[in-house]
Amino acid sequence: MSELIRPEEIAPAGAAETSRRALLRNLAAAAMAGALTEEAAAQVHQHVAAAKKPGGVYKPKYFNGHEFETLAVLSDIIIPGARAAGAAEFVDLLASNNTEYAAPFTGGMLWLDHEFDRRFQTSFLKATAAQRTEVLDLIAYRKNRTPALSPGIEFFDLARRMASDAYFTSREGIKEIGFMGNGATAEFKVPQAVLDYVNKRSPV
Repeated sequence: MSELIRPEEIAPAGAAETSRRALLRNLAAAAMAGALTEEAAAQVHQHVAAAKKPGGVYKPKYFNGHEFETLAVLSDIIIPGARAAGAAEFVDLLASNNTEYAAPFTGGMLWLDHEFDRRFQTSFLKATAAQRTEVLDLIAYRKNRTPALSPGIEFFDLARRMASDAYFTSREGIKEIGFMGNGATAEFKVPQAVLDYVNKRSPV
């Protein structure tokens, strides 16, 4: 069950920061349930942009430097361009406001580093591209599920969903899929490029 907002957190005078945290906590809960809408994701991007002011640099609010970089690198492997689109920032901001949302990420990254240490005596970040591919190709598909790989498969599934949420609701992602905004149309048709992109990355 996601963290509940206490009544005193909702509306005390001058509590803009509390309201912001309550909103982000609820958005993180929605993301956990797989129900993060485009509008909700856009709000997260707006809060990330605000967090970068005035220097234009985002400082991780929940994950340590190693974890944040792991998220950034992994997101870019899942969807090239996701790092530049702020996928790690997107996850970190939500995690900083909802510990239940954060826990699967911290646990998953810990599993990932342990697996790389077991196989290659190194961490995910220090591994070669070939080593990363070897492990990620295993945990990217549910058909490879074993008791040993199950935690990694669950984590990769979560990371893939969050990278997709973050990227395809960012300006970069919206531009890539060619979204032109709302308008009248006689027929809705998903662009073939989008179908090809999704099918190429499908775990089944």
